[in-house]
Amino acid sequence: MNADQSDPGHRPVPTPPRHAMTQPVQIPAGVASKRRRRRRRARDRLPERPIVFIGPMAAGKTSLGRRVAKELNVAFVDSDAVFQSRHGLITDFFTEHGEAEFRRREAEIIAEHLAEPGLRILALGGGAVIHDGTRELLHGFPVVLLMTTQAAVLRTANLSRRPLLRDDPEAWNRILNERKHLYTEVADITFRTDRATKEQLTRRVIDWARAYGRREARAARQHSDE
Repeated sequence: MNADQSDPGHRPVPTPPRHAMTQPVQIPAGVASKRRRRRRRARDRLPERPIVFIGPMAAGKTSLGRRVAKELNVAFVDSDAVFQSRHGLITDFFTEHGEAEFRRREAEIIAEHLAEPGLRILALGGGAVIHDGTRELLHGFPVVLLMTTQAAVLRTANLSRRPLLRDDPEAWNRILNERKHLYTEVADITFRTDRATKEQLTRRVIDWARAYGRREARAARQHSDE
C-alpha cells in the first residue's frame, strides 16, 4: 500500500482550477468563415493594373501572354497588333515613315493601354523599350521580361513571318545585345522561355503576379496606417 494512502490524515490535493486564459477559445463560425475568406483573398491578390510582358523578338511574349490572360480571365493586348490595326503593317510603316515615327506612335498606344484601369496582360514589341517615355512609364507597372536564345528562336520561330531572321540569322543576337540593358532596367522579374514548358511558365508567372499583388496590398495597408 502506498504510504500516502495509509495515512488516515491524508487528503488528495485538489487540482487547481485552470485559468480562463488557458482554455481553448471557441471562434464563432461566422468569424472563422470571414477569416478564411480574407486569407483566400490575400492568396489570390493580383495587381490592379496591367502586367507588361517585354523581351526580344520571338521570345514568346504573345503566346505566353495569351495563356496567362486566359488563366486569369482577363484581357490580353498585343501592342504590335493594335498598331497594325490602326496603321497597317509595321514593315510598310517603317519603309514609308521611318523608325522614329513608328516608335512615337507605338509609345502612344502603350501609354493609352497602361492608363486604362484594371488588370490586363499587355505584350510589347521587342523594341518598345527603346523609347525613353515608355521606359519611364513602365517603372510604375509590374514588368515581366521573357528571355531565350538565338538558337531556340531559329529552331522554333516561323521564319516566314520573321524576314529579318530569315535573311540574317545573326541579327537576333546583335539586336539583343543592343537592347538588353534597357530590358533589365525596367523588368521586375525574368523568365527563360527556352527552359520550361508553356504550362510551367504560365503557372510561374501567375504565382509571381499574386506575390506581387500581395506585396502591394501590404505596402498600401502600411501606408494607410502611418
